[in-house]
Amino acid sequence: MKTNGFCRFYKDLYFGESVKRHTFSKWQLYHGKGRLNTFCIMRSQSASDQLDIVNSMILKQPYYKSNPAYVYGIAGSYGEALDLVVKITEEAVRAGYEGRLLDYLESDQKEI
Repeated sequence: MKTNGFCRFYKDLYFGESVKRHTFSKWQLYHGKGRLNTFCIMRSQSASDQLDIVNSMILKQPYYKSNPAYVYGIAGSYGEALDLVVKITEEAVRAGYEGRLLDYLESDQKEI
């Protein structure tokens, strides 16, 4: 049986300004080697929410090995993760997806 990584990544992944080595950060998260000072913006597992901000250490749990998280952004601090969510929200509003962040992220109308 082939095992997957601990997470999957959004095609246009958002990175915080303090995250310098993008490929290495993705590799660490995929292999469950999260760091204490790294936060992920991921699709919420709750039907009432859209996005969750979690510490990357959460992705080390065995649950995520069989149920990979879907990561939209990687930040170096919780505040930076909040800034990324604000950026995503502003882009969604400009594109006409007011209050529907997941619909915006999954659409083809994303700003470049």
